[in-house]
Amino acid sequence: MMSDEITPRLMDGQGGDEQRQDTRQWDGERVNGQQRSERMQPNPTLNRAAPGGGETEDERLFKGPETPVTFDVTRTDPWLAPHIQSEFMAGFDALAHVSRAVSIFGSARISPEDPLYEAARTTARLLAEAGYAVITGGGPGIMEAANRGAREGNGLSIGCAIELPVEQGINRYVNLPIKFRYFFARKTMFMKYAQAFVIFPGGFGTLDELFEALVLIQTRKVRDFPLILFGSAYWQGLLDWLRGTMLPEAKISAHDLELLTVTDSPRDVLRRVTSDE
Repeated sequence: MMSDEITPRLMDGQGGDEQRQDTRQWDGERVNGQQRSERMQPNPTLNRAAPGGGETEDERLFKGPETPVTFDVTRTDPWLAPHIQSEFMAGFDALAHVSRAVSIFGSARISPEDPLYEAARTTARLLAEAGYAVITGGGPGIMEAANRGAREGNGLSIGCAIELPVEQGINRYVNLPIKFRYFFARKTMFMKYAQAFVIFPGGFGTLDELFEALVLIQTRKVRDFPLILFGSAYWQGLLDWLRGTMLPEAKISAHDLELLTVTDSPRDVLRRVTSDE
């Protein structure tokens, strides 16, 4: 039986050479004694160039204008607009029926043996049992744990996968996979269909989702909804910096800090999400 109270920890050596190596190949790689391929579904890339190290669609979009020598009308910004529009339409169509959902974020480098994996799994299971769909990036680590918990709670387990230079599979616990070329389209789905964000320990991608949500709430582009940081020990340094550096210099207000809550308990996550309805 899974415990509701989980003591999170920061993995020794996180961010070091061994962890960086983990991101270079997804399928067939052994991580902490397990093959990733045992837990991941194939994810046929949306861009045929990606597996060979070619440009992704995001990379093409953010490049500067083509020189006259290599000019190709199919690679110009106006030509890309219909492709971007179609990606938004596909995402909206796939998720139009989702009325109650929580987006869960966190590191792809967490193994099933890590206590944080079990914490994310338990959190998602409780949310699913309460009637919430769970939305993740569809990858391994915390994402896999959350999708797994959603399935165990008989909930809708959504994975918004992204095209990457090194192909990443979709974890086998996703029952509604949606594939994206563009990060900004994918991030719109995380925000639009969620009633809350639960942020587990993670890297740059996790921080990106966290701070984008903070900006949208702070600027009143979206309504104030729960932003829950899971793992007090991991997030303490960031919170100290916000309070000790940004706030004294008036870069943020005291009210901005109230947008964040911190917990170490899956059941407390459920309480905070449901109390906001």
